[in-house]
Amino acid sequence: MPDPRQAPNQTRLLLVDDDDLLRHTLCLILEHDGFEVRTAANANQALKLIAANTFEVLVSDLHMPNEGDGLTVVSAMRHANPKALTFIFSAHPEMKAAAAAILAQTDDIFVKPQAIGSLVSLIRTKMATGTTPPRVIATVAAILDEATDATIQDWLARADADRHILSIPLSDAERTAHLPQLFRDLVHRLQNPLPLGSRALVSPAAARHGLLRRKQGYTAAMIVEESRMLQVSIFQTLQNNLHRVNFSLVLVAVMAIADEVDSQLAQAMTAFVAESEVDAEPILA
Repeated sequence: MPDPRQAPNQTRLLLVDDDDLLRHTLCLILEHDGFEVRTAANANQALKLIAANTFEVLVSDLHMPNEGDGLTVVSAMRHANPKALTFIFSAHPEMKAAAAAILAQTDDIFVKPQAIGSLVSLIRTKMATGTTPPRVIATVAAILDEATDATIQDWLARADADRHILSIPLSDAERTAHLPQLFRDLVHRLQNPLPLGSRALVSPAAARHGLLRRKQGYTAAMIVEESRMLQVSIFQTLQNNLHRVNFSLVLVAVMAIADEVDSQLAQAMTAFVAESEVDAEPILA
C-alpha cells in the first residue's frame, strides 16, 4: 500500500550505490528536494526493487561489487519502465570520452563526487525538457536477423581481401551460398537457447557446405579462415548496434554465437575430411 504520508506528486527515484556514506548523503539531498527515494547497495537489490515498484528516475553507480553493474540495472529499468530517466554515476572522469555505447542506454553520466551538487538540477532539467525519447532495445537475435544481408556483405568484403581465398574463383553468390541458412540457424539458436553445456544442433546445411567447399577446391585452412572472418563480421554488426543491445543478455548471446559458428565449422570440416579420405582411396579395377 502507498504511504499516506507521502505527497502524491513526488517523483519516485531509485538510487543505487555500494558506497554507504555517498548513498546516504545523496538520499538526503534528493529527499530534501522532494524526491521519493528508494535505495539499493548493489545490482541484485536494485533488480528486486525494479521488479516490485515503478520508478520515474534511476541514478546508479557504474561499478559495483559482486554480480551485475550499473549497465545491468539500466537495462532492467529500460525493460520495466522505458519512460524512466536513467543516470549513471562513475568515479572515472574519462568515462565521458568513452561513453557512446553507454549513453545510448542512459540519459546522462555524472562524474562523482564533483557532480553531486548539480545532480538535482540536472535531473529536473531532463524531466522538464523531456528531450530523451525511450530507447528501443532489441535482442541480439533480432539484430542479426534484420542485419543478415549487411553482415554477409561485410563478410564478403573481408573474404575478397584475402588473396588465398580469392585464389578459388567463385562468384559472390557461390561464395556466400551457405550463409543465409547459417544465419537462420544462428537466429533460431539465439531465440531458443540451449542449456549450458549442451551440444549444438546438427546442421545438414553445414555438412553440405563442407562437401561443396571440397569440390570447389578449398583447403581446410581456407574454410577455417572463412569461419573466423564470419565471427568477426557478426561481432562487428553487434558493435554497430550497441546502442540497441540489451547489455544484461549480451554475454550469453555472444557465447551462443561463438558456439554455433564453431559447431557448424566442425560439421563442415567433418564432411570435408570424410570426402578427402574417399578421394584418397585407391580405385579398384
